[in-house]
Amino acid sequence: MLGTSLTACGRVSAGAPSGPVAPAATEHASYTGHGSIDKAYVLGAAPGSHLLLVDASGHVVGRGTADRLGSLIVRGVRPGPGYTFRSVAGGAGSGGAVAGTSPFSVLSPSDTPPQRFYADQHLHVGLNYLTMRDGVKLAATLRLPPGKTLTDGPFPTVIEESGYAIAAPHSLLDAVLHQHGETLSDPLVPSTATAVGSVVAPLLGFATVSLQMRGTGCSGGAFDLFGLSTTYDGYDAVQIVAAQPWVAHHKVGMVGISFSGISQLFVAGTRPPGLAAIAPMSVTDDLYSTGFPGGIFNDGFAATWLAQREADAQPAPGGGERYAKALIAEGDTQCLADQALHLQTRNLHTLLAASTHRVPSLYDPRSPSAWAKRIDVPVFLSGAFQDEETGGQWPAVVDELSHDPHVWVTMVNGTHVDSLGPGTITRWVEFLDLFVADELPHASPVLPVLAGALYQQLASAPSGALPPLQFTHEPSLAAARAAFEHQARVRVLFDNGGGSAGPGAMQPIWHEDFASWPPPTARAATWHLGPGGSLTATEPAATAVSFRPNPAARPATDLPSGNVWSALPPYDWAPVTGSDGLGFLSPPLAHDVVAVGPASLDLWVKSTARDTDLQATISEVRPDGTELFVQTGVLRASDRALDPRESTSTHPVPTYLAATARPLPKGVFTEVRIPILPFAYAFRAGSRIRVTVTAPGGDRPVWRFATYQTHGRVTDTVGIGGAHPSALVLSVVPGVTPPDPQPACPSLRGQPCRAYVPAGNGG
Repeated sequence: MLGTSLTACGRVSAGAPSGPVAPAATEHASYTGHGSIDKAYVLGAAPGSHLLLVDASGHVVGRGTADRLGSLIVRGVRPGPGYTFRSVAGGAGSGGAVAGTSPFSVLSPSDTPPQRFYADQHLHVGLNYLTMRDGVKLAATLRLPPGKTLTDGPFPTVIEESGYAIAAPHSLLDAVLHQHGETLSDPLVPSTATAVGSVVAPLLGFATVSLQMRGTGCSGGAFDLFGLSTTYDGYDAVQIVAAQPWVAHHKVGMVGISFSGISQLFVAGTRPPGLAAIAPMSVTDDLYSTGFPGGIFNDGFAATWLAQREADAQPAPGGGERYAKALIAEGDTQCLADQALHLQTRNLHTLLAASTHRVPSLYDPRSPSAWAKRIDVPVFLSGAFQDEETGGQWPAVVDELSHDPHVWVTMVNGTHVDSLGPGTITRWVEFLDLFVADELPHASPVLPVLAGALYQQLASAPSGALPPLQFTHEPSLAAARAAFEHQARVRVLFDNGGGSAGPGAMQPIWHEDFASWPPPTARAATWHLGPGGSLTATEPAATAVSFRPNPAARPATDLPSGNVWSALPPYDWAPVTGSDGLGFLSPPLAHDVVAVGPASLDLWVKSTARDTDLQATISEVRPDGTELFVQTGVLRASDRALDPRESTSTHPVPTYLAATARPLPKGVFTEVRIPILPFAYAFRAGSRIRVTVTAPGGDRPVWRFATYQTHGRVTDTVGIGGAHPSALVLSVVPGVTPPDPQPACPSLRGQPCRAYVPAGNGG
């Protein structure tokens, strides 16, 4: 992986085949040089010293300045042996002595250590430090089921990996149970984001290894979000843990939600032999789709999250995570030593802000979808369509798993935490028992109590009853697995929040099963944008309608304060009024319309600007005058070029490449297909389908868009009918009738409700 990389001293060339000849070393350096995957690093240099990376032929292939901790990383280095770091006393041209390190090798992903490298590392209960193939040590805390010791093993075992405070060695379970100030303020308690591995799995009889991602907390190395070294750390960790004598069957699973859900897709893509199965929740498909939805920078959640990760990756005790500071204060010398490379954190915000377009060389190695194509173990994947953090575009991962016959997916309306809800958790337990523990699912009296407490603690929301565990009485493990595998590949849960447990409770009401995603039974249903804000099944006569896209016309988000995971968040979902947007409304539906899958708003647009940012939002307008949010999508018009291999009538897939970006032609209608994120919703008979067109913003709780600030001075015109037939295209599944009455508005999780107000054009 050659090219330019960022280091402490700015941009440097690394891995070039023919740099200048380096001065010969005359003495052995006091610092050390090391190789990692596609990079080289220095430890123990004098701060501010200028360092040269020299290849086996004696040529300089990289250079940089040691930071205040005496470290430097040169990235993008060609794999191979014989590299050294060198420095000249007094600086280049001084004639001073030339110090050089011992030779080392820069690694490639295929440089897998021998099995004894893994088997010779031994974990004990509590905090451990695991050595990776490049010499970096990662913090990892082993947690056993309550009351157990290693002599009670072997245990079915899972790994949960993230860059949050996951390896903090105290008990999150005790903190949750006690809930008093002293316990909750304990800096050695792990983040609540790690509850799946640090609380749920141990209570279900699994041992959990809580793995701290490289460059964070007490782990060594430098944080580089899903860089290759981080990804292959997961391979090494799986092999180390699987080799432990207390691990049942010498196979491990992986669990976790969000950060520790996404990391599983990368690790499984490396195909470690000791990995049995993964169970990721609330993932994303690609870092670009979360960071630049529709080609527009997400300066809300994405920017804030990156800033938090970079702050957490700063070296302790001066910065970084609380538990690292506390352990160093208690005398943990390994944690302190592991801070040495933390100043070499990859500045992802700078990298991402350098271009709004998708740069394959940057994003492809960090793409969960790309790594999902390589996964060959059983997968249990779950997520929510209206996920306010990682986003609702995650079902794209499902298609990339199509080669793997052992994949089961659960989709639900709701928020980031609803992937762990009652419609999912019992199937999750069945999956882990069958494919990680290698045993029949067994009912746990603690599970219903645990789930209810967890939902109340994390989401401040009640929940419905958990479905009973299945397959508990099958005659054999093989029979139980066969019965589980006979289930549909994709299960879609509907009307989560609209049940008897109360409005907004974590409680899906019904489900539909499908053989694949998008549903093979779905059909493209076209609704034409018409005059007067109409939305009709028949194409209207040619006309046009204009609006002024002004992102300042509404609040940037629809939840200015409050907890989006609570039962009924205090949404402020402002309506589209006046000339700030367009609305198009169907007649009352004669029958239920069940839409499952992605959608597209195919707009014919011309603008007084060379480029314009557009947002399309689908909602349901009910007979009582309320309006329920369903789903939304955004697109920068200059990024309208589509990938013809991936795009369909309901799923436009822009390339987002700089090479295909084009300004809008002046005074000419141009087709711009806005991708609307996947969803599953039953529009009830008597209600009306609405689509609104605005500037981006105002329809999501935490995503904000760095959109064009037009101040109402730009006019966008949408063509209607004739040569410019703008239309909404939905993925409709025929023959499905909801078994429940229409849920109250508000009640559905992740779906705000408001009084319907017509847009300026009447729709």
